[in-house]
Amino acid sequence: MELTSQQINQIRESVDIVDIIGSYLPLVAKGTNFFGVCPFHDDHSPSMSVSRQKQIYRCFSCGAGGNVFSFVMGYENMNFLDAVKFLADKAGIPIQIDSKPLKQKKTSPYYEIYDLALKFYRNNINTAVGKDAKTYLDKRQIGPEIIKEFEIGLSLKNTEMLTKLLLKKNYEPNILKKSGLVNENEKGMHDSYYNRIMFPLWDLEGNVVGFSGRIYQGEDTAKYINTKETEIFKKGELLYNYHRAKREARKTGTVVVMEGFMDVIRAYTIGISNVIATMGTAVTKQQALCIKRMAKEIILCFDGDEAGAKATMACSNELLQMGIVPKIVRLEENLDPDEYILKYGKEQFERKLENPISIMDFKLNYLKQKKDFTNNNDVADYVKLVLKELEKTNDVVLKELTIHKLSEETHLDEAFLKEQLHEQTPKEVVQVVSKPVAKKTKYDVAEKYLIYYMLESPEVIQLYQNHNTYLPTKLYRELAIEIVQYYKSNHSIHVADFMTSIQDKPNMLTLLNEILAIERDDNYTVDEIMDYINVLHEYGVKFQLKHLNELIQMEINPIKKAEIAQKIVEIRKAEMTR
Repeated sequence: MELTSQQINQIRESVDIVDIIGSYLPLVAKGTNFFGVCPFHDDHSPSMSVSRQKQIYRCFSCGAGGNVFSFVMGYENMNFLDAVKFLADKAGIPIQIDSKPLKQKKTSPYYEIYDLALKFYRNNINTAVGKDAKTYLDKRQIGPEIIKEFEIGLSLKNTEMLTKLLLKKNYEPNILKKSGLVNENEKGMHDSYYNRIMFPLWDLEGNVVGFSGRIYQGEDTAKYINTKETEIFKKGELLYNYHRAKREARKTGTVVVMEGFMDVIRAYTIGISNVIATMGTAVTKQQALCIKRMAKEIILCFDGDEAGAKATMACSNELLQMGIVPKIVRLEENLDPDEYILKYGKEQFERKLENPISIMDFKLNYLKQKKDFTNNNDVADYVKLVLKELEKTNDVVLKELTIHKLSEETHLDEAFLKEQLHEQTPKEVVQVVSKPVAKKTKYDVAEKYLIYYMLESPEVIQLYQNHNTYLPTKLYRELAIEIVQYYKSNHSIHVADFMTSIQDKPNMLTLLNEILAIERDDNYTVDEIMDYINVLHEYGVKFQLKHLNELIQMEINPIKKAEIAQKIVEIRKAEMTR
């Protein structure tokens, strides 16, 4: 079903942007607008403004902005139609959208290639050649339901099958090689994966962007082979199982973060679905922001070995920078979650999740490893390390409790430790860095302010049209044309709905958000608008004269030269009498 613009606007009008954003994060009323901490960057003070009157939001720090659809798309990592469906459900408006075409709207051919590869691998595991792979998975307690849920497949011993299939679909050989699914050697092109159980890897929207292939027969030097980074597969931008886990995480208020995809799959086998994985990479700021938006309580459950402890430290520090204080689950015997669940079962693992330790308890345990508490140098070193870690949290209660524990462990006075923490914490230095600012001409200001008021009033749109106004900047001209066309179609202008009409034009949306960020009184006078139009008219005349002067310099034919000169005279005369 294809929704009309009227239906989409009806859905937007049926919800209040303040209520929707307020359901995700606290908003405080200040004047006519509401303010909150922006979820789209590392924000610690309210820099996002939400307008109930205009039904739009804007972050004055990172520039994020838009209407209620834009917010849901950004916060939930949804595409546009999924956001429409999501808000329609909230408003109780029944609509039907076939979800399959939504994923095909991605422009890169790699999405189609990976979708075909997924179907190929899945089909293989469900044929006679997939019997041994299914037996292997069954022994690892991964049954048919989980195979189906996680779309697990099989690459064949025949190393050319997928390559031939993709070439038949007329994909360019160079594209196939760049996709990571096809290699080439002296014998020709062949599949990158063969005779491996294939685990698809998804982006945040649920599109397959990579694979991890595991051996299941005999031995190989590499137990797993992962897709190389491509145009669509960047490990630092994805979280395994995010697209499935986000709803359950919101419902429970908790998300469990693990390292590997097999840990996530194992958790699913015992009914735990609010779980994601970092795929064994250091957590990036982008991933941390996504985790922050998933739930209020974050539990890190990494591998129980030394590498897992280091990863827990690194991930927790990245989250602390975002203002998130995670809780920690540590597993005994150096086991990873997959191994732990298989060995100790559902109930014991659930008890672990129900009783996580605080981040500072974990850090105290981690930092005291290999420290000899009978050695004063080791004790001093330990205290300095703990105080350094305490600097990374703003949780006053957690600091107080940690200082108390540290005092008990080291027999140092609490007041002394607090004083050391105070001295060790660097004073915030405000450094003013002068950035080169491009000089704004009167023409830049005029076109920006004119469009600002065109978005406010049909009268300004009429004035813009009646005077055949020329805007110097191409993107501004295109935006003005869109505004005029929107007004002609709808006989009114509403910023939030206009945003929806250009949601597939990201450059235009960015410019629109910049213009809406201008701090201007929404009231105007016709004289003010005419000043902008006259300034832009002046630019148009100068542009025309410059162009004609260039033509006259290049023209050799004296008659044509005279004609151009006459045009120049006429333009100048017209300007004198204007």
